[in-house]
Amino acid sequence: MKDVGLVGVPFSGRSTLFTALTRTGSQGGQANVAVVSVPDPRLDVLTRMERSRKTVAAQVRFVDVPGGVSSAQGLARLREADALAVVLRCFGPNPSPADELASVRADLLLADLAVVESALPKAEKRAKGRPAADVEALARAREALDAETPLRDAKLSDQDTAELKGIAPLTLKPEIVVANLEEGTTVPSELEDAAAVFASIEAETAEMEPGEARSLLEEFGVEEPGLQTVISACYRALDLITFLTTGEDETRAWEVRRGATAPEAAGVIHTDLQRGFIRAEVIGFDELVAAGSMEAARSAGKIRVEGKDYPVREGDVLHVRFSV
Repeated sequence: MKDVGLVGVPFSGRSTLFTALTRTGSQGGQANVAVVSVPDPRLDVLTRMERSRKTVAAQVRFVDVPGGVSSAQGLARLREADALAVVLRCFGPNPSPADELASVRADLLLADLAVVESALPKAEKRAKGRPAADVEALARAREALDAETPLRDAKLSDQDTAELKGIAPLTLKPEIVVANLEEGTTVPSELEDAAAVFASIEAETAEMEPGEARSLLEEFGVEEPGLQTVISACYRALDLITFLTTGEDETRAWEVRRGATAPEAAGVIHTDLQRGFIRAEVIGFDELVAAGSMEAARSAGKIRVEGKDYPVREGDVLHVRFSV
């Protein structure tokens, strides 16, 4: 499960977006946290096909913190997130989303600079004048931040990134830009890659049944729910894909980094599966649906046997053979 922290200037609609995405209330003065299931219609298809007793979606945890980067509590909670979603006001009088984005990025950069400048003298003291990887990483981070370069753009080495993990830099995290729109508007040209969400409209449907809410959103011209839009953007930013498992007991979606091998994907299911990995039996979702069932696919020779070097692909349906 990945954590996504919501950030934005006051009145950007950040907390309204939290309500829209999670279908829960947002309370002031405290961190609001909610876990949501990742929408995936493939799960329902496989559940019916295999008559699974249980269906389990992948999950994302959204975090909305009071004060955001302007409070110690907000900073601490945001540093625990895997990615940050910057919410920008694209509604009401005189919206200026590009300025808001610049402001939020500047705040995140200054917050990182403060923690790096605090950590560097301590690291130098521990090193006692000898070369040390953490000192070098912190020095390179300070140099980048002094130049107003987010650490994700600073071309740090993998070792540098690992050394900085302890201070959890905010500008090293993947960033998603969310354009918070109002009815009848579109994403401004300067934010063409932003995820478009109608937070206020969707928040009004938070207490409705899903089908009723979807019908109302369609009346407002909202073609894709904000949750799907934001999660898709998060998966792209985090470079995640989804693979599936299915059977009589359970149909389930799993998240894994793009390029992960079959044993690594097996380890997401359970560490024993990675430790004792023998092979993976693999079929693509579309090919499985065309076959009609796992049994039919197996009988038709449609299921491939893949070894330890196989890179798992989006929509793969896996059955792992292992021995421990």
